Order: sequence, then C-alpha cells, then structure tokens
Amino acid sequence: MPNKSALEPWIVEALKEHGGSADLLDVCKTVWRRHEGDLRSAGDLFYTWQYDIRWAGTKLRQRGVLVPAAREKAREPWRLA
Repeated sequence: MPNKSALEPWIVEALKEHGGSADLLDVCKTVWRRHEGDLRSAGDLFYTWQYDIRWAGTKLRQRGVLVPAAREKAREPWRLA
C-alpha cells in the first residue's frame, strides 16, 4: 500500500511524461491516470493525496529535483531541475 513518500517519484514520472514541465493540475491528472488503483488502495492517502502532493513537491524542490518556485509566480509550472 503506497504512502506519502510514493508521491515524490510519481511527480517526477508525471513531469517526465510532460517533457519536464507541467502545471500542478496536469501533474495531478497524470498521477491519477497512472496510479488511480494505488491511490484507491492507500487508505487515508486516498483522501489527502492532492494536498500531500504539494508537500511532496516542496520536498523535491528542497532536494534540488524540481526548480525552486518564484514567490511572485505562485501558479508557475513545476519543472524538473
């Protein structure tokens, strides 16, 4: 059963599918399309994954996997570094 840590590689996977850059909505759509069954079987994560995916994105930025977000552009696409 997946947990919150599964979201990080799923984000990277989704961004690679979109050529390295996508807005959050497209990342979430791709994660859902590829991992709907995993999410449905993930207990409480099923109810929180769209919130948790934002925290996973923050962790990926802190580790240098994603390009840091500019404060003035809150809705900029997520990009692989």
